[in-house]
Amino acid sequence: MLVSAGMSFAQLQGIVDTHTHGDPDSAARSIDVLELARIAKAAGMRAIVLKNHYAPTVQAAYLVSEIVPGIQIFGAIALDRAVGGVNPEAVRQAAAFKGKKLRVVWMPTFDSENEAHFAKQNRPFVSIQRDGKLLPETMEVLQIIARENIVLATGHSSATEDLLLVREAKKLGISHIIVTHPLAKAQHMTIPEMQEAAKMGAYIELCGAALLPTQDANGKIPVEVYVDVIRSVGADHVILSSDLGQAINPVHTDGWKLFLDILRKAGISDGELDAMDKTNPAALLGLQ
Repeated sequence: MLVSAGMSFAQLQGIVDTHTHGDPDSAARSIDVLELARIAKAAGMRAIVLKNHYAPTVQAAYLVSEIVPGIQIFGAIALDRAVGGVNPEAVRQAAAFKGKKLRVVWMPTFDSENEAHFAKQNRPFVSIQRDGKLLPETMEVLQIIARENIVLATGHSSATEDLLLVREAKKLGISHIIVTHPLAKAQHMTIPEMQEAAKMGAYIELCGAALLPTQDANGKIPVEVYVDVIRSVGADHVILSSDLGQAINPVHTDGWKLFLDILRKAGISDGELDAMDKTNPAALLGLQ
């Protein structure tokens, strides 16, 4: 389901999307990162972060930035098995690449211990803690994040692990934290848990992909649940991202328009939307 190319994208002016997917990837994607940057720029978006579950995107971010000026493009790394799991050296090297494009470090996503256990899969996974204490390699990654002043995203960790990460991150002086799509079934964070994370300075992420009519039933979340989070946690502590790029979903700019229309029709004001898709993610990424 795509929005007509002739429709106005004025409402996308200034949006900062901290969670985008695109080719090249080992998963099916609707668009490559170069075209993603082009359409985002054409729609007036301010910045995008490129995410891949299995490879750092700092190189892609650097090259795309050279080819598509006029929009800020950032890279990331997800600490899944393909990069050695919670691998401090992988983070250290990604942060050192020319262009300094590393802006977000996701804790393990599809390879997280929580994800594997939730899906009842007998396969290798990546742990971040044991018996309620973060592992030494997790602590070392957090120290790198603190030193480089980049963003910690909690990945597909459990709600308990999310709070453990946020708590330890704050102790280390990390001021830019995302609780990654906490409404997903594998994370299943409660409102009080989200409120606790927000009180510690973390932003609660609500993704557009889960609201769209093209989303499969397993990943779809009712808009009323999003509204409840925004009202309970407060728009000042929430960021909106697309999490788009899947082959079944619209491309990012079309998806953003649908996402915002759904929230607006559910009673979320333009001021709240601006805070969640522009002001908050810009502050999170340290944009000037």
